[in-house]
Amino acid sequence: MLNLFGRGKTVKSAAERLYAAVVTRAREPVFFVKFGAPDTMDGRFDLLTLHAWLVLAHLQTQAAQPALAQAFVDRVFVGFDEALRELGAGDIGMGRRVKKFAAAFYGRLKAYGEAADSEAMAAALQRNLYRGAEPPAALVAYVLGVKQHLSLTAEGTVDFGVLPDQP
Repeated sequence: MLNLFGRGKTVKSAAERLYAAVVTRAREPVFFVKFGAPDTMDGRFDLLTLHAWLVLAHLQTQAAQPALAQAFVDRVFVGFDEALRELGAGDIGMGRRVKKFAAAFYGRLKAYGEAADSEAMAAALQRNLYRGAEPPAALVAYVLGVKQHLSLTAEGTVDFGVLPDQP
C-alpha cells in the first residue's frame, strides 16, 4: 500500500521534470528570432503546446505510461492557470479561461496528431502557430525530426535532439 503512494509521488515528479523540459525548449530564442514565431502569449502557448504534443505522442507509444501522460497534462494545465494568474486573472473568470485553453490545447493536439507528413504538419503549423503565414520548412522538419528522435526516461528526462539552426 505504501508503495502506491511512493509511485504516485514519482510520477508527479517525473511529470514536473517533463513540464520543465517542455517549457525550456518552447522558450528557446531560436523559435522567435530565426523562425518568426510570435513572441506573444498566443505564440508561447502554441510553442508549448507543440512541444507538449511531441512528449505526449511519445508517451502514447509506450503502453506503460498512461499515469505519467495524465500527470504531465495535469501539470501543463497548472502552468496555464499560473500564467493566467500572473497576468492578473482572478478566480471569477478562471474556469471560463481554462476551458478556452483546454479547447485550444486539445484542438492543437488533434491537428498535430493527424499530420502524417510534412505537408500536413506545415498546414497545422500554419493554422495554429503562424496564424495563416507559411511556416519555415526547417521548422516543419524540426518537428518531424523531434517526433522521430525524442526519447525520455521514466524519471522525466527528455531528449528533444538538437535545436533547429536555420529557417
